[in-house]
Amino acid sequence: MAAAEAGSDPVADHLYEVEATDPEQRLVDRSGVSAEDTAQIGRLMRALSDLRAAEERLSEASQQYMKLSQQDMGAIHYLIVADNRGARVTPGMLAAHLDISPASTTKLLNRLERGAHITREVHHSDRRAFIVRVTPATAKTAMETVGRQQAKRFHSAARLSASEREVVIGFLQDMTQQLSLEGVDWAGGDDG
Repeated sequence: MAAAEAGSDPVADHLYEVEATDPEQRLVDRSGVSAEDTAQIGRLMRALSDLRAAEERLSEASQQYMKLSQQDMGAIHYLIVADNRGARVTPGMLAAHLDISPASTTKLLNRLERGAHITREVHHSDRRAFIVRVTPATAKTAMETVGRQQAKRFHSAARLSASEREVVIGFLQDMTQQLSLEGVDWAGGDDG
C-alpha cells in the first residue's frame, strides 16, 4: 500500500518491460540484446504508450469541447485541410476517407449541418452532386483550440536534426508494418 501511496504501481511501472511481459522469451528472443539495450527498449515502449495516452486525452477533450464524435472530428479535419488546399469535397470523398457507407455519410452530414459545422452546395459541374465545406466558424474554433494544441508536435520534430527525423520515420514505419494485421488469421487477416 505504501508503494501505491507514493505514486508507484508495482505492475503498471513494468508493463512495457519485455522481461515482465515475456520472462521466458516465448515471444521475443533477447539472447543477442544486452540488459542495457533491453531496458532502453522498455523505456521507448513506455514513451510510445505515454504518447498514445496523451493523444487519446487530447482527442477526448477536443470531442467534448467541440461536442462532436471522433468520426465527426475526422470529417471536420479533412474538410479544413481540403479548404486550405482549395479542394472540393464530395460526400463520396468523405465516405472514402472515413471508410463509412453512403447511408452513414448522409447521417454524418445531416448531423454536422444541423450543428452549423458544414454547408452543402450544389456541385458547379454536376447539378446532382454536392460539395461539402466546413463553416468558417467551426474551422476557426477547431484551429484555435484543438489544432493549436496538436500543432505543438511540430516543435518536437523540428528540434531533431534531419538525420534524426529520418531514423524516427523509419522506426515508426517499421513498427507500423510489424503491427499490421495483414495475413493474421486470428484478426480476420484484414488491417483496414
